[in-house]
Amino acid sequence: MKKFVFVFLLASAFVFGKDAGKASNWRAATDGELRPVIPARAPVEKERIETEFRTASGVTDGEGKFVAGVVLITAGYSADGKYSHFFLTQVPVKIGNFTLKPGDYVFGFRKNDNSLTVKFYDAQTGNPVGTVEATRASRVGKIESFHISPPSEKGVVQIGRFAFAYEIGE
Repeated sequence: MKKFVFVFLLASAFVFGKDAGKASNWRAATDGELRPVIPARAPVEKERIETEFRTASGVTDGEGKFVAGVVLITAGYSADGKYSHFFLTQVPVKIGNFTLKPGDYVFGFRKNDNSLTVKFYDAQTGNPVGTVEATRASRVGKIESFHISPPSEKGVVQIGRFAFAYEIGE
């Protein structure tokens, strides 16, 4: 019986430890790590829209996987008004009630009274993927135009004063 309990506890520690470590291994990516990942011109439908690297933000697992994004410079492109940000993920990411598979996405938003309605689209096709409400963040301090916090620090994507949660999937 003792052997069974020991094996059960050991197996539980492995399974739960593996899941617990998944989010805790993620950290903010440096500019040097983001530079090769963020395109200078993001492929959006049939166009290649310039990005503003100084707004780039992302997280990494330290083993070559990233979740990152950047503001698009859309003036003069057909995407103007529909998309504002390029978002890429190299792992599944759960946002609201939808999951983004590894790939490239774009999103835009519409401001409501106290929130933003954020709509995600497949970058290559422009097909809608999902919608999430970004609520006014209660945090005090520096407000960035775009920021992705590591999942170990309550993963959020912040757009100015508004934010929505995300989780790293399997």
